[in-house]
Amino acid sequence: MKFLAPLAAAATIVTGAANAQHASFESAVPALSHYGSTVVQGDLWKRPGLSARDRSIVTVATLIAREQTALMPEELARALDNGVKPSELSGIVTHLAFYAGWGNAAAAADALAPIYETRGIPAESLPGAEVEQLPLNQEAEDAREAGVQANHAETSIGVVDYTRDVLFRDLWLRSDLAARDRSLVTVTALVAVGQAEQVPFHLGRAMDNGLTRDEASEALTQLAFYAGWPRVFSAMPVFRSVFDARPTSE
Repeated sequence: MKFLAPLAAAATIVTGAANAQHASFESAVPALSHYGSTVVQGDLWKRPGLSARDRSIVTVATLIAREQTALMPEELARALDNGVKPSELSGIVTHLAFYAGWGNAAAAADALAPIYETRGIPAESLPGAEVEQLPLNQEAEDAREAGVQANHAETSIGVVDYTRDVLFRDLWLRSDLAARDRSLVTVTALVAVGQAEQVPFHLGRAMDNGLTRDEASEALTQLAFYAGWPRVFSAMPVFRSVFDARPTSE
């Protein structure tokens, strides 16, 4: 029962922030308020094909990747309410420091800290530098490393070395995010910032890690609203090529 007060306070703060945001929509841009309430909240978030938890992961990853801070407090809080664990949310921010930039992750950390404080989530309960590592798929990693070495070592050995040692043999093996969720975050960020050419490897990896074709398809629908239609339409042919190259049972 001792957690009820912090939770109630958190709900009040988040609801107040959301209401203030929606009030500004109503007073300044009534049409935006209409589409937000009827289409985004009233329809998009209720669609089948992607769980509320996964919609929150896609939405939060999009906001962080694009450093769109206005909606961050509301959506970070909703992610927790939708079942994203605090350790997972912190893991998403850490992961996106590498895929969206340190400044974007810092902005997300600033938005997340007061939410954790209000909800009584101590820093000691969150994943630090040392966490249990997931098993490494040595064969797949050797193939990835060989391709990167062949294509990029002469251009920037530093990038190649950090990609191997920090990203794929450390960050991607952290257990604060399931492999499937880490892949979903990565694909989302790539679409959100318009890097469709990087999608095939990571979408294929996501599906190897358990993301279904239907879930990937519905993630694009969520992204259309939070990253914009042009980025999603640029990504759709790439998604189609990955889908077509895989067994139809997926």
